[in-house]
Amino acid sequence: MEAKKLILVVDDEERMRRFVRMNLELEGYRVSEAADGLEALDKVRQEMPALVVLDVAMPRMDGFEALEYLREFSDVPVIMLTVKGEEEDRVRGLDLGADDYVTKPFSPRELASRIRAVLRRVEPSPAEAAEPVVIDERLAIDFASHEVIVEGKRIKLRPTERRLLYNLVENAGWIVPHEALVSKVWGPEYRDDRSLLRLYINYLRDKIEPDPSNPRYIFTERGVGYRFVDFKRSQSQPQERLR
Repeated sequence: MEAKKLILVVDDEERMRRFVRMNLELEGYRVSEAADGLEALDKVRQEMPALVVLDVAMPRMDGFEALEYLREFSDVPVIMLTVKGEEEDRVRGLDLGADDYVTKPFSPRELASRIRAVLRRVEPSPAEAAEPVVIDERLAIDFASHEVIVEGKRIKLRPTERRLLYNLVENAGWIVPHEALVSKVWGPEYRDDRSLLRLYINYLRDKIEPDPSNPRYIFTERGVGYRFVDFKRSQSQPQERLR
């Protein structure tokens, strides 16, 4: 149950750690603390938290460097905290494997909402019990192992990538509107944030498309949403491809 999940809060400011701890404990979580990136890496290995709240600006090892090391041995969900709201910092964190980004100052309600949304995304989906889905001769998707198989090579999917791909494949051949995808993958609180959706569509295309600039599987329906190729149709019925 969510009430028993352990959250690791990493921030060099003791006052901020106390503030986050107090509010998360009121939400029913257990909370552990670390004062810098090095301590955080040790805590993740020892305590195996359900989620990490990771500050960017810290001594000894900042949040970006800690996240890079963390992703070498753990897929634990990470929400990054920063005083900067710049797009390049946000993209850098997501590229390194963060699951979300919250800018300081933030309200306790916002952080708790983001934590719930990220934990929902890493929960097993019904597809995880299924056999690998064969799209064509070069691509298969193994939702159970969180991987895509591209020309025989297995490539790991992050939890958000897996959830996004699952929702696209489940509706193969149909246009899924932006708002519906965002709500299903990130939660209704993210409904108007299309930048996250575009970013993760690009991540998926980089992993599965032979040419991401000329998609074969994930098509953009401009101004509406995205459509996954209708692989269930016979090969004699070609699909119209839109970028």
